[in-house]
Amino acid sequence: MSNGPKEITPKAIRINVLAAKSTGKEITPTQGVLPLGIEKAGDFGEIGMGVLSDGTPYLSQRGLAVLCGVENAHIGTISSQWNEGEPKPRIQKVKAILESAGLSASFAHVEIIHGGNKHYCYPAEVCLAILEYYAFDAGNNVQQQARQNFRLLAGSKLRDMIYQQVGYDPSGADRFKKWHDRIALNHQSAPKGYFHVFNEAHTIIYELIIAGAEIGAKTVVDISIGQHWGRYWEDNNLESEFGPRKKYPHRYPDDHPQAKSNPQESWCYPINALGPYRQWIQDEYIEGGKFKGYLDGKVKKGELPPSVAQLAIATLTNEALPAPQ
Repeated sequence: MSNGPKEITPKAIRINVLAAKSTGKEITPTQGVLPLGIEKAGDFGEIGMGVLSDGTPYLSQRGLAVLCGVENAHIGTISSQWNEGEPKPRIQKVKAILESAGLSASFAHVEIIHGGNKHYCYPAEVCLAILEYYAFDAGNNVQQQARQNFRLLAGSKLRDMIYQQVGYDPSGADRFKKWHDRIALNHQSAPKGYFHVFNEAHTIIYELIIAGAEIGAKTVVDISIGQHWGRYWEDNNLESEFGPRKKYPHRYPDDHPQAKSNPQESWCYPINALGPYRQWIQDEYIEGGKFKGYLDGKVKKGELPPSVAQLAIATLTNEALPAPQ
């Protein structure tokens, strides 16, 4: 086993392993890779920060410059010089700081398109190395502001601050909460002898959460499923075969804006139509492109990282990802 420094960059640039599932596959070079998205982000004063969809906390280029007490262009220059054949002394020093912590980085930052804008994301470990450089090792360019901030943020404190500021739980313990809240309100709401789409959407919702989607007020995939299934029900006159569907009261948790009009009237369907429904959701909704269409719409609105959409589709369809171009 190698005792060399731990590589930061592959994690910061791409996801190499699919989320856990019963037939989970590792994404190999022939299967392709998933570019990361931004899961959480925010600007706090002049400091932009966030968390990538693999859980990596980062600072924006501007945010890192503010912490270091230098111009934004100075941080950009570090990035542009990171892989020069004959590295500048400051690049050598920053990389040496990383190596002393058992880390290495192929690039200083990751460029990610989010919400239609390009974001320059500097992983927290790289930020600390650059901050330490300007605090103690930059010669005449040592910055008192960098020294003060390094004392405040050294070790895991920068990571913890980013997670806290953007409201991200690195343990993942709360990522299922909003889904569980909806289950608690609705798991027995349909009358006996009927099923409703929300209770039957759990596999899809689970895989979305595992892929990194934030399930909440903006991502309610069972609405999409219910609309498509309702049209299929009517277009194929399934009532003549299974009997009439009914309305039942569906409720949203108080932290959802939809809760203002609780209870919502939603359709439930005769239980003897459950088998055909499950066949439809696999053949028509997931593999027939409707699920992809729903996720693509979320990506275009900036409500879902492209990597999350790709990973969820690949997992549910059990297909290999496309090879990189």
